[in-house]
Amino acid sequence: MGALIAGIITILIGIIGLVRWSRFVVEFLKGSVPLILVFGGLLAIIAGLTSIKDSIEAKKLEEESKKETTPGSEEKK
Repeated sequence: MGALIAGIITILIGIIGLVRWSRFVVEFLKGSVPLILVFGGLLAIIAGLTSIKDSIEAKKLEEESKKETTPGSEEKK
């Protein structure tokens, strides 16, 4: 019950702050959007490079397993 009341009070204070300082909130959002885009782009590049690296490694492992399992690859003595 206490958490519910604290949550309601916090939301009310937040709404009052948004109304009183809406100009500053908008300026903050304008300034943060380019940073978010840059960091999001960096994360996308890292994820893409990791995916490419993983697919190359998977192909190498697949080729190695094919070499090991092909019939006649064992030397006969």
